[in-house]
Amino acid sequence: MEKNVKTTLLTITVAALLSAAQPTVADEMQARIADSRSAIKEFATTLKGKLKAAMKAGGPVNALDVCHKVAPAIARAESEKRGWEVGRTSLKNRSPYNAPNDWERAVLEQFEQRLAEGEPAAKIDYAEMVEADGKREFRYMKAIPTGKVCLKCHGTNLQPEVAAKLDALYPDDMARGFKLGDIRGAFVVVQPM
Repeated sequence: MEKNVKTTLLTITVAALLSAAQPTVADEMQARIADSRSAIKEFATTLKGKLKAAMKAGGPVNALDVCHKVAPAIARAESEKRGWEVGRTSLKNRSPYNAPNDWERAVLEQFEQRLAEGEPAAKIDYAEMVEADGKREFRYMKAIPTGKVCLKCHGTNLQPEVAAKLDALYPDDMARGFKLGDIRGAFVVVQPM
């Protein structure tokens, strides 16, 4: 009898050690969220630097070229570097390439609800692990709050030359009329698993 008790205890101890050594779904989720935030930070920091330089050199009209040409290149470079999809989307997109797919739209609508309930836009994010088209993937979205400088190209009182350039670059532009603190869109990261 005593031998069985020791064997059982040893089995439980080994199982507990193996279990502790295996990352949990929550651990994996937290690691993927941290990695996604890092990718978004690199994307946003690079884009913000380019926008600031363009604004300083020629104001908002000059900065529109950065959004039109440079932002997609930054997203592509970040995606290629990590082997993920990294980008932006919005319910009121400027470029048709940034139009939300079904799950992005659903998350953006949740973001709007959370904002309406008083959560600050800068704190709003979402993560999930799903199976899509027979493949598992991790998805992460982080809200993009509308800051004061954003209103120069995304607000309601645009300078005529800004509005004219927006009309030329984005004939179907929906990304106007935002107010300070609104959710302008979201960064999106999709990691294959």
